Amino acid sequence: MNTNEILKNLPALFCALFVAILFIQSGLDKVFDWKGNLEWLTGHFSKSLVAPFVTPMLAGVTVMEVATGFLSAAGIVYFIATGSLSLIFYASIIGAASITALFFGQRIAKDYAGAAVLVPYFILMIVVMYLTGR
Repeated sequence: MNTNEILKNLPALFCALFVAILFIQSGLDKVFDWKGNLEWLTGHFSKSLVAPFVTPMLAGVTVMEVATGFLSAAGIVYFIATGSLSLIFYASIIGAASITALFFGQRIAKDYAGAAVLVPYFILMIVVMYLTGR
């Protein structure tokens, strides 16, 4: 890997690093504090149509977040080894799906402020897709 290729792809690499930190921390928080997250989300969705599905929804989002984070981190290493941004691209797809699922949940729970907080992260995922989807 030459320096010019790394410099040319710094925006994608920094985005991937940001995504890795964001999703690994968020996903592992859910893994290590499953009970706390489940209790909070059960209350959060108690008056919504998705109340019976909180546990599988939390499991799905957790898997997607952990996958996004570790795939993004691995994508940085893979880029340095091969010059391919493909793993980062696939991580951004899973990340966008994860953020969309979280956004759906926040809207269903009528937590509009919580939903609004997710918009910049979704935009980041789209930017990563654009930067790496050549």
